[in-house]
Amino acid sequence: MRFAETPLPGAYLIEPEPVADGRGFFVRTYCEKEFAAHGIAAPPVQCNVSYNHKRGTVRGMHFQRKPFEEKKLVRCTQGAIYDVIVDIRPDSPAFGRWFGVELTGANQRMLYIPEGFAHGFQTLEDETAVFYQMSEFFAPEASEGVRWDDPAIGIQWPLPCAIISEKDAAYPALAR
Repeated sequence: MRFAETPLPGAYLIEPEPVADGRGFFVRTYCEKEFAAHGIAAPPVQCNVSYNHKRGTVRGMHFQRKPFEEKKLVRCTQGAIYDVIVDIRPDSPAFGRWFGVELTGANQRMLYIPEGFAHGFQTLEDETAVFYQMSEFFAPEASEGVRWDDPAIGIQWPLPCAIISEKDAAYPALAR
């Protein structure tokens, strides 16, 4: 796997290296030793799949408060997404900055998201599935978010928002 640091400290874009032949391909998507070599030591305790029917669907921007902060490893297994993270660590020099990347079933890229980031995505194709590996269990009492269209953050989504949940649409702007 190739690990590339993103412009936001602690977050990585990870590119698996598939081995292909006439049958298709085999690719490793997690190796504790390779992740640890990059300072990433959080084995998953929970895995989730998000399936989305319609292109333009927005989910996010989600996070969990302390002491339930999550590290996430996100990849698109079918279709395509524009995956976005926002640094919400108050003491970070990158506070309030965002990073976005296209993850697809074809490119097999993954985004490693450390604690202290809000996360969301927009589907770029109909019938898109996203697979998450989480370092913490879901804690509904600690679940929060920031607005997906907060003008102070300025995320540049590639498509108009076709669908968003009422809960996600009602999140507050990022407190500065």
